[in-house]
Amino acid sequence: MTEKSTPKWEGKAMAELPATDPQLTWEVLEDFCNVHKWLPIKTSYHVEGVSGQPGLIRYCALTVEEEGVGDDAEKTTTMKWAKEKLLEIDPVQRCLTYEVGENNLVFNSYVATIKVFPMDQDGSKIEWSFVCDPVQGWSFQKLNSLIKSYLEFMAKKIELACNTN
Repeated sequence: MTEKSTPKWEGKAMAELPATDPQLTWEVLEDFCNVHKWLPIKTSYHVEGVSGQPGLIRYCALTVEEEGVGDDAEKTTTMKWAKEKLLEIDPVQRCLTYEVGENNLVFNSYVATIKVFPMDQDGSKIEWSFVCDPVQGWSFQKLNSLIKSYLEFMAKKIELACNTN
């Protein structure tokens, strides 16, 4: 008897940084262990491996406020975390691929690729694509929307940081 496999979720989000040179955008993103500077998460730091090389592992964490159950239920705050491993990095093509490993989030399997492309004149574009197992209790649209909102947040912060004198 063969086990029925569940199809993977595949998504993609894009953000434009019209005033930021692609090399500057890439320099921010290739700094794999400092993603907390650009995403709405509490912390990220180096766990093991060589900076800028496949095999590098970072720890990322964010605080999540959850609604309690019932009329008198209080909100609770929990720390959600993941260890993420850099699988590939190509400074010439300006792309990197990582996977979520050990975590208390919702992922059994998640691999993402982030690419930086040149845009007209001096701008750049970031593409964040992912493949993952379906996430229990989530819809594909919810996850894809979260990735898109994180990417838009990141793009705004990078654009501001790279264009402030």
